[in-house]
Amino acid sequence: MSDNQQNYTKGFLMGALVGSAVGAITALLLAPKSGKELRQDIATKTSDIYGKASDYYGIVEDKVSGVVSAAAQDGKAKAQQIINAAKDQASNIIGKAEDILAGAKYKVGETKSDISSKYGNVKDAAKAGIDTFKTELKRENEE
Repeated sequence: MSDNQQNYTKGFLMGALVGSAVGAITALLLAPKSGKELRQDIATKTSDIYGKASDYYGIVEDKVSGVVSAAAQDGKAKAQQIINAAKDQASNIIGKAEDILAGAKYKVGETKSDISSKYGNVKDAAKAGIDTFKTELKRENEE
């Protein structure tokens, strides 16, 4: 129940109480009775009005409490749905990130292996070039 509806309900209750009390007191004051009878009638009517107002207030309070409770339950359910959706999205993102990381590790492994192979070829070629150079130097020195 919104604040405006609650304010309207409170205002209506106050208006009903005040109107009833003023009407009852006016009727009693205008009735031709003795002071003692008049005071007794005012006390009785006031008690009756208070009892009716208390009963009505209890009914309204129960209805408002039910509406607030239902709204709270609805809010909790919606919040849980949002939390579950966020968890699902986070799981999907983590899964995709893990797939990307695994792919990157695989590519790094392949690149490392390829570089090691090429490094070995360059090393062997350099060694062969040095050996050939040494052989040529020896031959020139012998001649």
